[in-house]
Amino acid sequence: MVAIREKLFRNWVTLAGTALAVVSLGNIFFFFLIDIVSAKPSPYTGIVAYMVLPAFLVCGLILIPLGLWWDRRRRLKMTAEEAAKLPTIDFNNPAQRTALFSFAAFAIVFLMLSAAGSYRAYEYTDSVEFCGQLCHSVMAPEHTAYQLSAHARVRCVDCHVGTGASWYVRSKLSGARQVLAVAFNTFPRPIPTPVHNLRPAQDTCEQCHWPKKFHGAQLRSFTHFSSDEKNTMREVSLLVKTGGGDPDTGAPSGIHWHMNIGNEITYIASDERHQVIPYIRVKDLQGRVMEYTAKDSPLSKQQIAKLEKRRMDCIDCHNRPTHVYVPPDQAVDQSLHIGKLNPSLPFIKQQAVAVLTADYKTTPDAMVGIATGIHDFYTAKYPDIEKNRIEELRSTISEIQRIYRSGIFPEMKLDWRTHPNNIGHYYFNGCFRCHDGQHVAKDGHILSKDCNTCHLILSQGEKLAQIDMVKGTEFKHPVDIGDLTAVNCSDCHTGGVSP
Repeated sequence: MVAIREKLFRNWVTLAGTALAVVSLGNIFFFFLIDIVSAKPSPYTGIVAYMVLPAFLVCGLILIPLGLWWDRRRRLKMTAEEAAKLPTIDFNNPAQRTALFSFAAFAIVFLMLSAAGSYRAYEYTDSVEFCGQLCHSVMAPEHTAYQLSAHARVRCVDCHVGTGASWYVRSKLSGARQVLAVAFNTFPRPIPTPVHNLRPAQDTCEQCHWPKKFHGAQLRSFTHFSSDEKNTMREVSLLVKTGGGDPDTGAPSGIHWHMNIGNEITYIASDERHQVIPYIRVKDLQGRVMEYTAKDSPLSKQQIAKLEKRRMDCIDCHNRPTHVYVPPDQAVDQSLHIGKLNPSLPFIKQQAVAVLTADYKTTPDAMVGIATGIHDFYTAKYPDIEKNRIEELRSTISEIQRIYRSGIFPEMKLDWRTHPNNIGHYYFNGCFRCHDGQHVAKDGHILSKDCNTCHLILSQGEKLAQIDMVKGTEFKHPVDIGDLTAVNCSDCHTGGVSP
């Protein structure tokens, strides 16, 4: 038996395959132990243990029989005298039977471990760590925003992939292209939102959010701080007409009138991000069809017939359900409202937005620039604050730096402007993509821009007024800018400059 092993392992291909398989198997068990013992194992541990090392193990096992086959063919060409020196296979030989049974047992155990490892690898590729942390420099913006979102306990694949083998395979093929892009540094900056290859909302969002149960209205309050010395607070309360689209809960109404349950809406977008919509088609419950075309970009029938049309669903408005990059103006308002920034610091709203929107090449540069900008302002304008409230100023700088790290990523050329949020119409056109008073049907009907279409303004100003739940009140801009119907909110409210 010793002679047989010596002759077999004179074949360098088989010897290399055996060595590769043994080393790979040992490392698999080592990394497997790390994975189950560590409270929070690195994402690289799972990749190495369940994907990289098993691939080397399989390669080694393939090399073993390949080397034997190659060696056998080589030996068939030997002379009779040389062939007489070759070992013979005889299963009546106890030693050879033992070797066969040992190999069979190893093969069975290996297949069982491979099945378990393959499932673990499949499971791992569906994990948040795999999606968000493996390519940490590339996916840092998406993973950071995800952790701060209301969907932080929902796995990435539940929305981006969903159930079913076909979508899993499709996502992994797409992922393979992305890995190559990362390896060769050819990935886009920023990573574009996958508008064109997301599953329909009925297969993802609606597994948790049930449109048939939407009805009624919601009370929302928005708190804004001005850029004056006192950081004057202004609060606006709205009754948002959420409504519903299910006839069983009443006639389709409110914002969710747009849902596919009650009405079928399709549109044509002339840009990749679906921010410019020149054509809309509405089919109601009775089968009546209305077509609206934007005044400034009418399309011919031939163009409408040829261009790609999308059927409207949740994502067309809720397009940032998880990866929300909050505009600096809004983020500073939120911190002031909850007390993380002190409104008693003069001009803190103005200065915070100013340092957040300055141009920085890297995040470390931004951290230095924010600290320097705030210190320089208060040293020059309010030296008493710099002297007597230094600890408060330090915590203020830390909060502003946190806001920057949460929503602005200069290395990936990403901020709130690169990913518009279509909910509302304050910083982006959102609702006004269609409801802008410029989309007209053949019979002259116009998609209204009236504020009361989607919400009632209950109160506004520094102090809440008497709430009229039926009529509401007319919106009054804090600064007289003339006819509000001629402009959109986002014409002035860019998110980076606080009005």
